[in-house]
Amino acid sequence: MSADAYQIHARRVHFDWDGTPLHWVPGDPFSTQTINVLHLLLPAGERWFCEVYRQGLPLVKSDRLREEVKGFIGQEAVHARAHQHVLDHLVRQGLDTTAYTNRIEWMFSRLLGDRPLGRLPVPTRRWLIDRMAIIAAIEHFTCVLGNWVLEQKGLDEAGADPTMLDLLRWHGAEEVEHASVAYDLFQEASGSYPRRVFAMVTVAPILLWLWVVGTRFLVRHDPTLRGAKPRWRDYKRAARRGRVPHLRSLFGAIPRYLRRDHHPSKEGSLDRAIAYLAVSPAAQAASREQRAG
Repeated sequence: MSADAYQIHARRVHFDWDGTPLHWVPGDPFSTQTINVLHLLLPAGERWFCEVYRQGLPLVKSDRLREEVKGFIGQEAVHARAHQHVLDHLVRQGLDTTAYTNRIEWMFSRLLGDRPLGRLPVPTRRWLIDRMAIIAAIEHFTCVLGNWVLEQKGLDEAGADPTMLDLLRWHGAEEVEHASVAYDLFQEASGSYPRRVFAMVTVAPILLWLWVVGTRFLVRHDPTLRGAKPRWRDYKRAARRGRVPHLRSLFGAIPRYLRRDHHPSKEGSLDRAIAYLAVSPAAQAASREQRAG
């Protein structure tokens, strides 16, 4: 399907976590906790996306892009709530993540908040566009991850919890669905190639560091693992089995983003995303609820 003919909208999904075990990849706490880092990062991060884009809407000249940005904001708000509910479920299972998520909240609300990097004297409009560039770089990775979870079967073969798989694939499909919005908004507001490059070379190592630290935190605080530490060979084994993304697929996405002719429509498959949303239990339940009024 052509992205130009597609309308982005929020799906008010709900998930029932009562039957989801702590290690939702059976017998594989490392893969479980590696992917669980998403739940640590996304609630605060996606709320921040929404706030930045609400401020950025006045910069949008195109009516179509304005509607896409509004759809993006709606989707990201639902994503933040859905992942927050997973964190609440982890707490009920004895895994309290607030020591880590408080740092993530600080990063987005203070370090990347409306006052630039701890009150540096940066003009308001410039700082807004800098943050748009950061979001566009992050969204490149979320699209890559979304495409990965839609096409990989390693988690299915491992017998992963179906509710968690639906959450990951519904979210991944919507990331592919709105993959171009952040980039197009940045291009319309600025279009600066050096700024785009700077954002990516800043974002990529920080995301890797947050993921490594987050995995260590979750494994160390997992009440069943007694302070165990994740090992590099655990990651390589999980990646070979298709249970976590391989680093080469993530780092291989960086050069594509740095091409001058890059556009996110070249990443992922919109048709695959739409096909999953047509069968996702949560997305279909939300659609029925919306039609019922």
